[in-house]
Amino acid sequence: MNLARIIDSHPDDLVAIISRSRPTTYGTLRDQVAHLRGGLARLGVQSGDRVALLCSNGRYFVDFYLAALGLGAVTVPLNPSSPGPEIEREVATVGAKVVVVEPLAAHAWSQVDRAAVPTVSHVVATEANTVAAADVVFDQLLTDAPLAAVDVEPDHLAALIFTSGTAGSPRAAMLSHGNLMSNIEQAASDVDGVRQGDVVYGVLPMFHIFGLNVVLGLSLYRGATTVLVQRFDPSTALDTIRERNVTVIPGAPPLWLAFSHFDGAPVDSFAGVRLALTGAAKMPEEAMRRLQTKFGLTLMEGYGLTEAAPVVTSSAGIPQRVGSVGKVLDGIEVRLVDDHGDDALRGDAGEIWVKGPNVFLGYLHEPEATHKVLTADGWLRTGDIAVTDDDGYLYLVDRVKDLIIVSGFNVYPAEVEEVLMEHPAVREVGVVGVPHPHTGEAVKAFVVLEAGAAAHEDTLVSWCLDHLARYKCPSKILFVDELPRNVSGKLLRRSLI
Repeated sequence: MNLARIIDSHPDDLVAIISRSRPTTYGTLRDQVAHLRGGLARLGVQSGDRVALLCSNGRYFVDFYLAALGLGAVTVPLNPSSPGPEIEREVATVGAKVVVVEPLAAHAWSQVDRAAVPTVSHVVATEANTVAAADVVFDQLLTDAPLAAVDVEPDHLAALIFTSGTAGSPRAAMLSHGNLMSNIEQAASDVDGVRQGDVVYGVLPMFHIFGLNVVLGLSLYRGATTVLVQRFDPSTALDTIRERNVTVIPGAPPLWLAFSHFDGAPVDSFAGVRLALTGAAKMPEEAMRRLQTKFGLTLMEGYGLTEAAPVVTSSAGIPQRVGSVGKVLDGIEVRLVDDHGDDALRGDAGEIWVKGPNVFLGYLHEPEATHKVLTADGWLRTGDIAVTDDDGYLYLVDRVKDLIIVSGFNVYPAEVEEVLMEHPAVREVGVVGVPHPHTGEAVKAFVVLEAGAAAHEDTLVSWCLDHLARYKCPSKILFVDELPRNVSGKLLRRSLI
């Protein structure tokens, strides 16, 4: 097997990707990738070598991703907007042999101390004369003779993805060809999901697992067309959705929140969209209702994580239940485990444990961290808390690490956030626990107000007291202009403390 072969079976004239308004058919994509494999092989890239991609959503990313996979090399997608020191740390951590740099990342790469990344033998510029110290350009690699993809075992390492780091420093998660392929197949088993003929809006960053394996991987596997978008703006996004006849939009919550607050958007903005998906972070229920009321758009929420490659549950193809992340995909096992290690009773909260061929191999160079999340019999301990209903729908409660304990009582930040989000003056909210001399911890909220809205701390505390037990209510509310989030839209709680 080889994950790179997901593009092989589709008609030559079917459009695979659209990048910078330039369409590339599956036939052309196969040809480019084969030649690029030959070029990378000439640079000495072999099975197991690391190829780091400092590329935003575009054809360069797609070409290098598939070409490296086809050689049995390991792709390492990195955020091209990261500062030089962070890029330096990540390239050194994985021991990259080749680094592909597009103009957006040129300045950051110039700050990297090459002595600190001694494994790097070649720097490839995607465009000529844009990257200092580059010794080869993308177009030069396309002149080499084409090479076919090699066969690898399912557990052969395919990608190293740095996790979001919401609970600490990011780690490089090891995902195999079998991990990524099995999750694509698990997601593709939904007949109402992505299919050939769909046009998928590809704004989720490809260096994030949601963008890499759900947007790009699943779309290429199904023979869909992916419109690759580098930056999100709600107004231009609606233009693209209309002009390209987009039918599927996967997006993190910030994208959908922006649309829900876009007063100038026509009510038929999503008339051609048959599938609207969200994940990567909890979607506020009030925003989902606004999208339904304003546009008639039913947003289907799912759940996943990098270590599961990533999708675990989905609402696609089943009746929507607001607040639920759907049901577990076929081929994946899920347990909800209580504090004693037993299966939680139906309706009771428990930590989500996941098992299946999509579960990752572990964290690179971190056996202790790997041991903490992977049990001896292959269960992935996600650190996420959920409950399930009688019909098998899963509802996220919160993360174990985010749990606030007030006078011995458990407080889940998401529950408090949901209540505050229902107040008409509140646009966004983040809740954390802070030390308290009498109760151990106390609840503190950071609130972003709607444009033009006014609210006092006492007003919002009273609102919470009307909806929550007293120990769950914030003892302090701060009003801020924005909340710290990572690239996938996940709230960085540690930055609020």
